[in-house]
Amino acid sequence: MQILPKCPKCGSEYTYEDGNLYICPECAFEWGKEEDNGAVEAGLVVKDANGNILQDGDTVTVIKDLKVKGSSDGIKVGTKIKGIRLVEGSDGHNIDCKVPGVGAIKLKQEFVKKA
Repeated sequence: MQILPKCPKCGSEYTYEDGNLYICPECAFEWGKEEDNGAVEAGLVVKDANGNILQDGDTVTVIKDLKVKGSSDGIKVGTKIKGIRLVEGSDGHNIDCKVPGVGAIKLKQEFVKKA
């Protein structure tokens, strides 16, 4: 029995083969068999609330009022955040940034849109 590689994006064990591709049913990530037997660095793909792909250094706008733990203030709708950095977040917080008036924080991608 052939042992299939885990998904390089989410780490799922439930991958399957489809022709020359491996496919993850949990995150829908596809990668080729020739790509180092599944141990390839897939690269982090982070999309904003509208489906636009974000990159390091982009400017984003917050689309929802967000509460910040340990602070009475939050992040208001329309706050522009410059120079974001994309990180692998196990809890879905894939954007590392500095918010004006709040400081360094991690955000989820579904609460921002590309400016």
